[in-house]
Amino acid sequence: MDRSQIAIIIPAFNEGKTIGKVVSNIKDYGIAIVINDASTDQTALKALDAGAVLVDLENNEGYDGALNAGFSKAAELGCTYAITIDADDQHDPSLIPVFIAALEEGNTLVIGVRDKKARISEKLFAFMTNVLYGVRDPLCGMKGYRMSLYQERGYFDSYRSIGSEMMLYAVKKKYPYIQINVPISQRIDKPRFGRSINSNIKILRSTILSLCK
Repeated sequence: MDRSQIAIIIPAFNEGKTIGKVVSNIKDYGIAIVINDASTDQTALKALDAGAVLVDLENNEGYDGALNAGFSKAAELGCTYAITIDADDQHDPSLIPVFIAALEEGNTLVIGVRDKKARISEKLFAFMTNVLYGVRDPLCGMKGYRMSLYQERGYFDSYRSIGSEMMLYAVKKKYPYIQINVPISQRIDKPRFGRSINSNIKILRSTILSLCK
């Protein structure tokens, strides 16, 4: 498939140290769409220099708000597929063709499965979605989607689900999906999402809301 049909959506907040490398490594596979979530460092400049399509947010919208903006841009560009990856260089870019192939084979959704999860709340969320739906890692930042799924809903996220709402919607609707193992590299600094009690609360909130919707 022509790379112009594939959006690679990268939400980024103060990821100036890594975003240039990430964009350079993935832009041959599709259109690199970087959502600069009101960063105060050189994230925007580094992304542009590396060849990304930049979406600049005036206010910090958080992970899900940035993804909403990224999917909106992908729809505007007429993309057929969208793949989300993190801006911290933890995802292996060589997996992108694997995700694309899985979508071309007829899957509506491709779910990345990390080899380890950082927080106890993530493990709880994963346990619940695995028992209920067979989804082993709802919070992996690397996922693939047919844009028709986004167009059906008209939005990516409505309740700050940490990237899990549209995925669970597809699974509950019994759209075809596949899960692919995604090894995670060590990032060079502290995670932007943090490891605090507040982060665990956000994930637990998302868990409860996702099960109620």
